[in-house]
This record gives sequence, C-alpha cells and structure tokens, in this order.
Amino acid sequence: MFDRLGRFVDRSPLFTALVWVVIVVGAATMITVGVDGRNLFDRLVTGEYSVPGSQSDAANVILRENSSTGETITLAVQGVAPSGDEVSSIVAQAHERLVDISGIESILDPFDAVDGTATDIAALFSAQDGQGFLVVATLHSNLTEADSAIVSDAVVASFQQAGNELEALEPGAAAFVGSGDLILAEITDQVKADLITGELVALPLALVMMVLVFGGLMAASMPLAGAIASILTGLGAMFALTFVMDIDASIINVATVLGLGLSIDYGLLVVSRFREELARFVRSQFPHLPTVRPRDLVDELTPAQRRQAVTHATVTTLSTAGRTVAFSAVTIALSIAGLIIFTPPVLRAIGAVGLIIVLLSVTTAMTLVPAVLRLAGMKTIGRSPVEKLPGVDRVMRYTADVEATEGVFSRLAGWVQRRAPFVVIGCVALLVFLASPVLDLQMRNSGIELLPTTATQRQFTDTLAQDFPQTRSADIQVVVDGSDIDAADLGQRIDTLSGVRSVVPPSPLGDYFVVGVLIDGDDPGSPQAAEVVREIRELESPANVLVTGQAASQVDFQGALGERLWLVVSVVVLSTMVLLFFMTGSLVIPIKALFTNVVSLGASLGILVWVFQDNHLSGILNFTSTGGIETFVVALVLAFGFGLAMDYEVFLLSRIKEFVDAGHDSEKAVRLGLQRSGRIITSAAGIIIIVFAGFVAGDLLVIKQVGFALAVAVFIDATIVRMLLVPATMTLLGRWNWWAPAPLAKLYNRFAIIH
Repeated sequence: MFDRLGRFVDRSPLFTALVWVVIVVGAATMITVGVDGRNLFDRLVTGEYSVPGSQSDAANVILRENSSTGETITLAVQGVAPSGDEVSSIVAQAHERLVDISGIESILDPFDAVDGTATDIAALFSAQDGQGFLVVATLHSNLTEADSAIVSDAVVASFQQAGNELEALEPGAAAFVGSGDLILAEITDQVKADLITGELVALPLALVMMVLVFGGLMAASMPLAGAIASILTGLGAMFALTFVMDIDASIINVATVLGLGLSIDYGLLVVSRFREELARFVRSQFPHLPTVRPRDLVDELTPAQRRQAVTHATVTTLSTAGRTVAFSAVTIALSIAGLIIFTPPVLRAIGAVGLIIVLLSVTTAMTLVPAVLRLAGMKTIGRSPVEKLPGVDRVMRYTADVEATEGVFSRLAGWVQRRAPFVVIGCVALLVFLASPVLDLQMRNSGIELLPTTATQRQFTDTLAQDFPQTRSADIQVVVDGSDIDAADLGQRIDTLSGVRSVVPPSPLGDYFVVGVLIDGDDPGSPQAAEVVREIRELESPANVLVTGQAASQVDFQGALGERLWLVVSVVVLSTMVLLFFMTGSLVIPIKALFTNVVSLGASLGILVWVFQDNHLSGILNFTSTGGIETFVVALVLAFGFGLAMDYEVFLLSRIKEFVDAGHDSEKAVRLGLQRSGRIITSAAGIIIIVFAGFVAGDLLVIKQVGFALAVAVFIDATIVRMLLVPATMTLLGRWNWWAPAPLAKLYNRFAIIH
C-alpha cells in the first residue's frame, strides 16, 4: 500500500500539491467567512463543562427554564462615592439614555433610594467602604437572541460612556462594565489573541530550528507547510463539527498545538528519510569516492540519475518512514479517541477534533510533504548558504548527517549500555520523585479565573468580590422539588453543616424552591466546597433535591471521569499493545513501553501540579494559581501526552527493528537505531517544545497549562525516557526484548506490520 502511494506521489506531485491548495483555501474560507453568516469563532461556546444526566446539569436546566429575568448588565464604579450633584447627574443621564432603549425591564442603583443612603437598596448597591457603587440593568426575558444582543450592546455603550465620565471626574476612579455574555465574549477573544501569540512565537522559532536541523530553508519549510495545511483543514473540519456538537473555544488552541506538533514530528521524519535515501542513492553511484559527501556529488549526476534518485527516495521514504508515520498516527489516534468514551461533551469534542487533526497531520505528511519533496528533488540535499553562518556547521554534524552510523547518539547508547542497571534505577527514581506532587492533585472546573487578572471582566468580578461582597451570589444552589416546608427544613439542616457560612432562605421558582448556600472562604470551587456538596447530597429529604454550583459541577465532572476511566484505559492499553506487538513481534516491548510511558506522564503531571497548583514559577510564567489543575486539562494531557510518547516510541523502535531484521544483535541494533532516530527525536522534541512554549506565552490559564504540561512531557520523554531509560531496559532484557509465545509468534509472522 505504501509502495503504491509512493509511486502515485512520484508520478503526480504537482496534482497532489494543487489538491491540497484547493482544500486549504476552502477550509480557510469556511473558518473566516462561514456559511451562515457566522464564522468559526462565532459558533464556539465557552465554559460548557456540564455532564448530561448529572445532578448539577439537571438543576441548571430547571434554573434556566424557570428563570423569569433576562440578562443582567452591571456598571461597577470604584473610587467614587454615590453622592454629589456631578455624580448624580452622570448617572441620571445614563438613566435617560437607558429609558429610551426598548427591552429593559429595570434599572437599579443607590440613587433610587428615598434618602440616598439609608435604605436596603442603597446598602446593596454601594461599596462597603462608601467609595463606589453599582448600576444594574436587567433585560426582558422574552427578547429574542438577536434583539437581546442589540439591547445589550446599547446598554453596554451607555454604561461605558458613564464610566468614562466618572473616571474623568475623580482621579484614581475606575469603572467596569460586566455581564455573563461579556465574560464569555472576553474568553473567546482571549482564545483568538493567544492563538495569534502562540503562532507568532512558535512558527518563526520552529522554522529557524529546522533550518539548523536540515541546513537549508527549503527542506526546513516542508514540515511547516504540512503543519499549516493540516491546521487550517482541521479548523475547517471543526467548523463543520459545530453544527453537530458544542465546541469549546479553548479547543481551537488545543487543535493548533496538536496539529503543529504532530505535523512537525511527521514532517521531520519524512524529510529526513527522503534526504537519507537520496544520499544513499548518490553514494551507490560513486562507490570509488567513499570519503566524499553525497551533497558534494550531486552536480556529477546525469539528469537520468537524478530522476532515478528522486523516484527511489520518494517511493522508499513512503515505504519506510511513511509506514512508521501511519503506524504512529494510529496509536495516537486511539489514545485521543479514548476521550470520546467519556460522558462530558467537552471531552468528546476534544477527542473528535483531536482525532481529525491526527488524521490530517498524517495525511499531509504522507501526501503533501512527499509531493513537495518530489518537486524540489535533489535541491533538498544540495549545499545551502545557511551552512556558512557561524555555528551552523557544528549543529549540522549532529542533525543533518543522514548517513552516520556512529556519532553522539550511538556513543550515548554505548555509555548507557555499560551502566544499564544503574541508569534504570536512577531514571525510575527521578521520574517517581517528579511525579510525587500528583498525590495532592486538586482538579477544578474554573470560569472567570481562567482569564488573566488584567482582563476587564476579571477586574469586574474581582471588584464585585472585593468592594460589594453583599452582592455575592450563592456558591451552591439547591433546587427542591417539594413544598416550602421541605425546602425550609432542608435549609435549616444545611446551615448546621461544617464549612457553611450561611443559608439564603428558600425562594420560589416555578414549581420548585431554591435554597442558596454560602460557604466559608472566597473560593466556590475549593475542596471544602466540594465536601459541602457531597454532604448536602447525602441529607435525606422527602422532596427530590438537586445540587448545583461550581463545586457541584466539579464533583459531577470528576465522577464522570472516574466512572468510565477503566474503560478508556482498557481500550487504549489493549489497542496499543496489539499494535506494538504486530509492529515488533514482541510481547515484552509493549509492556515495557506502557510502563515507561506511565512513569513519564506521571512525572509531567507532577511538575504541572508543582507549578500551577502550588503556585511556583507564577512570576516567570505570568499566571495566578486557582489552587488546582483544570479537570479536562488532566484528561487532555494524559491522552495527548501518551500519544506523543508512543510517537517517539514508534520512531525509535521502527529503526531498531530494521537493524534487528538485518541481522544485528539487540545491543548493536539499539545503538544503530538510536543513532539514526535520536537526531530526529531530539530535533522534533526541541521544535515541539518551542511550539508548546509559544502557547505558554498566552494569557488564558487553561491553554497555558496545556502548553506547559505537553512541553514538559515531550522534554522528559525525549531525554530521560528515549535516550536513557529505553536503551537501558532493552540492554538488560537482551534477546528477551523480542520474545512472544509460539502461538502469538505465528500470528505475527502472518500479519506483521513491519518485516
């Protein structure tokens, strides 16, 4: 199959490239223009971490369906007392503008009080230090979505005008306009900004590093061409998915990170193998010149020899590296597809989008990149002006020498093999130590806390919490399907629970009653709040009781993960073992690969907890800890991290297996395989770390956590695991690396993926 694909690309490289151009242009049009007047960003949702069928989701549905009020928009003013003619005049003018807007149900502020200061309304809408106030506008609940947006924009504009006038009136004053829709819009805007930031940082640095790897701009740009094509096409596919499922805004950055990482990984392997095969062919034409580098002999080839060399390189690359890339993609796809098994829609969406990105990345690597290589031909190994730059020649000794069987990586493998027991003990001990913070992992489903403290809506909510604590909404909402007596009795018992600060008396909501619960402390998603949720749910009541709120959503989300975790792990582990077996013919190597991947991922998560949960490096990385790690980030890092680890495992094992099949003993095969694949693994890892680090430079906390965790995972896997632990364990196992029971060995001989 791969041989036929190679011959097709060799015969039709221009056609293949043009097909991709058409696909990419069409996808880019869908992303930016859309097909229904709304582009990709317009169709994304934000913060939808509900679990269908859970208590919190059912309660939220009841609250939403029985709500009798529309959207609430608030002007929060700091540093200005709600007194004085000028302040009163500015607010009165805002009132007049709002009255002229059809669709507003009510407008409240401390100036509405009879005496201006003494009433409950004045106290509710005035800052606790007297230097600030709120103006709250509530829209009619029966407005259509389009009309609500128009009215909302008009109210926001009026409030912003009043806020600017108040800030000009009092030095040091600050005014913020906030609402639920504005919070969601700012998170989406932050996603866009972080996407641009990540690409502006990652793409140029990745290109520079690949120039150093390949010694030329032409070869270096090919993996990036595949990355851009797979990302844009993937985002186009994501746009189509928004018509059948909700796609969270943060997934767009996740898709970009994954697309860049995998496309560069696969592109590097394909380009490197293409150059290696070209060099091998050139060497075969001049056996009498063994010391002359192939790139120096290119000009001596005839046109027919050049054409033959390119055809040989194209077909052989897809028959070898193409097969490895395809196998790697299948293992990653299975790992990411495991997310689809979970109940939460956000994880299913990540799994679906990730699966599409993986398939597109491998498709571009096996069609577009070889087609462009075929068109470039011998230029990919020719001399480049880049080689004349200071230091480039030294770098290329370790990266661009495609023929070397001895070098820094084979010497490293030899050093490891002589000290194999100590290397294994040292690596495992280090990884276990790095993983130890995972024991204190706290998972959260955050909302506004994901935005940086400098974001307008974050400042708005912080202002409410600091200056207007009396407006604090209930941390936990208990929906009671029963009588007012049942609700009152439940509220009294909740008030006695540890960790509860106060209970808001039951209020009617349609056929239900709602009991509000305020917890001790200022963190509605804390472990203490989660414990209160569990205790409320354990209380007996004659009525049907549903509990919701941030902590309740976290409890339900984590429960949904635990409920199907065993199934996801079983599917991923079993499929990975089967695929690795049919690749290597060994039952030992798949087990060893799973063990090394588990300790590697554990170390990555441990460092993530130490940094983001325990608030280390917050100054350097520019974030404010929420006291935990986002729940879906943990699931995502495990799935993506496992997939990327298997990626490098396949790269290394495929070369080792080639040398074993060629008749080399296990130790020598490990040295040769590490020498041939080590430069690709370390180069790809370095570039991917740069890509992920580019997204760490963004401001949205969830993307920062994902980028950091995956960068750490790749670094640990490409250094400690692939360069040290794998060669050491394979050395200790020796010929047992390739052991399998006789029945399985027969099965392998019949259906082996690599011979």
